[in-house]
Amino acid sequence: MTTRQRQLFVTTALPYANGHFHIGHIMEYIQADIWVRYQRMQGHAVNFVGADDTHGAPIMIAAEKAGKTPEQFVADIAAGRPQYLNGFHISHDNWHSTHSSENTELAKQIYRDLQATGLIETRTIEQFFDPEKAMFLPDRYIKGECPKCHAQDQYGDNCEVCGSVYAPTDLINPFSALSGAKPVLKNSEHFFFKLSDPRCVEFLQNWTQDGKLQPEVANKVKEWFTVRTNPDGSQSEGLGDWDISRDAPYFGIEIPDAPGKYFYVWLDAPVGYLASLKNLLDKRGQSYADYMANPEVEQYHFIGKDIVTFHTLFWPAMLHFSGRKTPNSVFVHGFLTVNNGEKMSKSRGTGLDPLKYLKLGMNPEWLRYYLAAKLSSRNEDIDFNADDFMARVNSDLIGKYVNVASRAAGFLTKRFDGQVAQQLSADGQALVDKLHAARDTLAALYEERDYGKAMKEIMLLTDAVNSYTDVVKPWDLAKHADKVAELHDACSVLVNCFAILTRYLAPVLPQLAAQVGPFVGQDMTRWDAAAPVQRIQPYQHLMQRVTPEQLDALFEVAAAAEKEPKQAAKPASTAGGASKTVAPTADPNAPGGEALAPTIGIEDFAKIDLRIAKILACEAVEGSTKLLRLTLDMGEKNAEGQATTRNVFSGIASMYQPEQLVGKLTVLVANLAPRKMKFGISEGMVLAASHADEKTHPGIYVLEPFPGAQPGMRIH
Repeated sequence: MTTRQRQLFVTTALPYANGHFHIGHIMEYIQADIWVRYQRMQGHAVNFVGADDTHGAPIMIAAEKAGKTPEQFVADIAAGRPQYLNGFHISHDNWHSTHSSENTELAKQIYRDLQATGLIETRTIEQFFDPEKAMFLPDRYIKGECPKCHAQDQYGDNCEVCGSVYAPTDLINPFSALSGAKPVLKNSEHFFFKLSDPRCVEFLQNWTQDGKLQPEVANKVKEWFTVRTNPDGSQSEGLGDWDISRDAPYFGIEIPDAPGKYFYVWLDAPVGYLASLKNLLDKRGQSYADYMANPEVEQYHFIGKDIVTFHTLFWPAMLHFSGRKTPNSVFVHGFLTVNNGEKMSKSRGTGLDPLKYLKLGMNPEWLRYYLAAKLSSRNEDIDFNADDFMARVNSDLIGKYVNVASRAAGFLTKRFDGQVAQQLSADGQALVDKLHAARDTLAALYEERDYGKAMKEIMLLTDAVNSYTDVVKPWDLAKHADKVAELHDACSVLVNCFAILTRYLAPVLPQLAAQVGPFVGQDMTRWDAAAPVQRIQPYQHLMQRVTPEQLDALFEVAAAAEKEPKQAAKPASTAGGASKTVAPTADPNAPGGEALAPTIGIEDFAKIDLRIAKILACEAVEGSTKLLRLTLDMGEKNAEGQATTRNVFSGIASMYQPEQLVGKLTVLVANLAPRKMKFGISEGMVLAASHADEKTHPGIYVLEPFPGAQPGMRIH
């Protein structure tokens, strides 16, 4: 292992300041924090910074809806950050904002430096303009029908159903997501960063393929440089120029010498890394310029796979051609999914709210350990499974690791006044040496961010310690007066092993390591400490077990969502991402066993487009005992006049055999956004009825219209 003190500048992706942290943010911060804590244990100098990404049209629009200025809106969001960061023991040295003097100064200077290289040019472009809001519309605020698969209500840049990427002008029947108005095309002068310039292409081809990225990420990025034919027959033409400007009104940084023009949020957002570092160094009285000019400084970014383009193309090109240091590596992680492999979503009842987790009194280090046990150095999605979470935490941390200390500490305190034997038996010393010998292997795994492998190795060492305990049986030795020396030796071996294991787990469990330090009389903030434990303090309980009740409380929204389809006259499938509604109150004397829902106006009902649909085909879903896959004819046709069908998953397999439903008419919620499920895309919901008390009134019944109704007819 190197003894040179490294100078490390480490960042996490900047969260957008239009909402609170979600569990995906926390996963990334924990991943980075573990790496940073390990580096600090090695004695390296780390500046670990973060910031809020505060600019752009979405912030401006959200602030307007909230009745606040954009400045106050982002300040209020920032005020809520510490409870998450501190709650999960995230050790950023500084948390700043892109709406700051440092970011304004740095973004403008980088732009001027790029301009001086001839890589900035202006062009007149045609884009959508909302005549009611009097503003040009960002792509995500234009909606319409997908030009490829004809899914409704899709964004202006890509379709969430078929995954196609297109220009806003390709949308069929576009409308403004802000006002509902039909947008008009207007000309505007925009500023472009010429990524297609041969200088940029050559630099980026080299930079992205020289080991700075994970192999799977580098291979993906490599595709972006070549002309190729996509599966849909369209052509991808390599690197294109990047539009870096937006028109007023816009909340952001005004472009120098261009009144009414602002930097696109993705230009100034990554500059926020540098701005947060500068803010930190200024507060310390250090020179930012000198620090960044130091060739020994290494720069690392932890990001999610959804923002790879910005961090592996735009950002390094901005830095390089403005004469600045480029990142040593960009570490990309996948998404965090929940039990069934779905992305976290509160509206679908699959959310894991990090603040709720903390408010329930759940130990943040349970989550830190569980995520560490799942994370690797690759760009891979990981799944949070509630049962697996409880089993791993209770087995690994309580049943194995903490158990080592609890089985020895009492005997040492009561029988030997806390004194630890300094001369160990041959077998005991061999075990201690075995644990010490794993130090470099584990260090390499932490360095490479292979935390899952590291946790596995640490637990294998813990198993060896517990096997030793089961052989020597301190509890039996304590029963015999002539076994005092053996008892002292066995317990001394165990507390030494416990101290070593704690040191190995300290980047993951920093709070617990801080508690163990005084217990064993050692500094747990250093990786290479190898001195034996001299004396222990009285043992204090270190960690509780996870309980099913805690997990039930954590996922109570999910539980409610599972019950939702059992309400009277309701969707038989939750596959559509419907907005949250208030469930009727159970009432055995009410019709259907539940009180009527709150009164709504006709305008609320009119928002739901209920249509007659014919079930053309029905089949069981492999891997599910609840779902049937329905192929529905709703009288729809594509642009060529050909009849099309819809695919819907419905949780009615307990009541119907597929052949019973084929040829039947039913009722479809037709304007529900399509939802990607584990088994495919569900394009709506069919309606069914059931009693609130399913125990006394079992069954769920698909609604069937009277004869004479035809597919496509709307229900009024």
